[in-house]
Amino acid sequence: MAQVPVQTIHRDPQLFYWILVPITIVMILTGVLRHYATVLMATAPKKLDQKTIREQRSLLHGINVRSNFHVLSKRSFTTRRDALTTAYESGAYLKDPERRGQAPPNPMSDPSSMEGMMGMMKNQMAMIIPNTLIMSWINAFFSGYVIMKLPFPLTIKFKSMLQAGVATKDMDPRWMSSISWYFLCIFGLQSVFNFLLGNDNAASQMAQQMGQMAPPTGQMFGPGVDPDKQFIAEVENLAVIEHYSVLDGVEQRLLEGITV
Repeated sequence: MAQVPVQTIHRDPQLFYWILVPITIVMILTGVLRHYATVLMATAPKKLDQKTIREQRSLLHGINVRSNFHVLSKRSFTTRRDALTTAYESGAYLKDPERRGQAPPNPMSDPSSMEGMMGMMKNQMAMIIPNTLIMSWINAFFSGYVIMKLPFPLTIKFKSMLQAGVATKDMDPRWMSSISWYFLCIFGLQSVFNFLLGNDNAASQMAQQMGQMAPPTGQMFGPGVDPDKQFIAEVENLAVIEHYSVLDGVEQRLLEGITV
């Protein structure tokens, strides 16, 4: 049986220094500049009045009770649930009780909402514009180059991810193109940015995307949200909880552990 010849590709070793290293350095410098640009463009958060803080914290109180009911005794949970349910249904925690039942104001007419949307747009532009420029730069000067070979075997499924921009079907999947290295740098430089800028940095592409997938709690109280409907929904969530406690039967479990 004839053996399959080993694929041999003659690659200029200078490609490693003239393509891989420049792309990596440019990606790191762009991430640092993006971080400081985002910090400079960020607007200082406005101070909330006492009624607004009470409204938000009251809803969070109900969510915390619902999420951690198992660490409360039956009596403690029932007392908290009854007190919160009565307050939610009566609108005692609403910032504007006189607007109860009315449609929420138009977010486009709220200056604070417009500032929040402008802040989100600035963050998106600070991420999109540098990526577009770097992608155009790589396509113009480094498109079609194979720059390195990974030292471990890969299946054919990785070929489309590692050899973007290289029009060949028979190349070993371990070879990587310049454009693929750019995409890997986007998600692979998170540790570098954390080391240079700290964990809470604006250069982390993955952190921004995860933040969009899992919106922060502050967006629960964003523009166009009716707090009264949120309170009523939380009343229903508290009402359907079947309470149990982690301390149920703890004496018996303790005795069983001692006897064994």
